[in-house]
Amino acid sequence: MTTPPEPRPDHAPAPAPGDEPTRARGGAPDGAPVPVLTDAGADAGTGPTPDPDPGTGPASRVRRFWSVRRVPAAVLAALVLGGAGLLLYDVAAVRADRTAMAWRRELADGLATRPLDDTWVVVGAAVAVVLGLWLLILAATPGLRAILPMRREHADVRAGLDREAAALALRDRAMEVSGVQSVRVRVGRSKVAVKAASHFRELDEVRADVEAAVAAGVDELALAHPPALTVRVARPPRKA
Repeated sequence: MTTPPEPRPDHAPAPAPGDEPTRARGGAPDGAPVPVLTDAGADAGTGPTPDPDPGTGPASRVRRFWSVRRVPAAVLAALVLGGAGLLLYDVAAVRADRTAMAWRRELADGLATRPLDDTWVVVGAAVAVVLGLWLLILAATPGLRAILPMRREHADVRAGLDREAAALALRDRAMEVSGVQSVRVRVGRSKVAVKAASHFRELDEVRADVEAAVAAGVDELALAHPPALTVRVARPPRKA
C-alpha cells in the first residue's frame, strides 16, 4: 500500500469560505501581504489616528506659519558683529598704549559736548527707535502672509496654500460659469474678492452662479480660516 505524498507548502489547501480575508478594492495581488488599517494604529505605533471631526479638533487651533526671516537676522548679525569687532579692536589698541581711532574720539567728544536737542542727536534717536520697533514687530508677528494655513486632519501634519495658487484655482472655477468672459480674483487672509465680466446672460444670474462656484471652490481648498467672499459682475467695456 503506497502512502500519499504530503502537500508542499506552495500548494496549501484553499481556505474555507468563512475564513477568507476581506480585501479592499484595488488590493494587493495574490501572494502579497494585504495591509490592514485598524483604529488602534496610534496605540500600536503605526501612525496617528485621524481626527473624527477635523472642524472641531486640531483644525480649530491652526495658526499662521512663522517666517524664518533670514535676511533681517543676517543683516542685524552682520552689523552687530562688525561693530563689536571694531570696538574690541580699538579698545585693545588703547590698552596697548596706542591712540584710539578718530571716530571713537569724535563720538565721545560729541556725546560729551552736544546738547540733547541737537538735530543730529534727535535724528539718531529717531532712527534707533524706528529700527527697534521694526525688530520688535518682526519678533512678535508670524509673517509669511502669502501662505494660507489649511485644516489639520492629523496632529503632526501642517499644510499651507499659496495665495496665488488659491486665486488661480478659484479663477478657474469662476471661468466655468456660463456667460463669464474674464475674471480677476484676489485672495487675502480674510477676504476673497472676485471681479468678473459677463458678455451675455443677466448679471444677477451670473453673479449668483459665480458666487456659488467660487464658494464651492473655497470649501475645496480646505482652508483653516475660510475667507469671506465678495463677487462683482459687470459688462465688459465697449471698444471705441
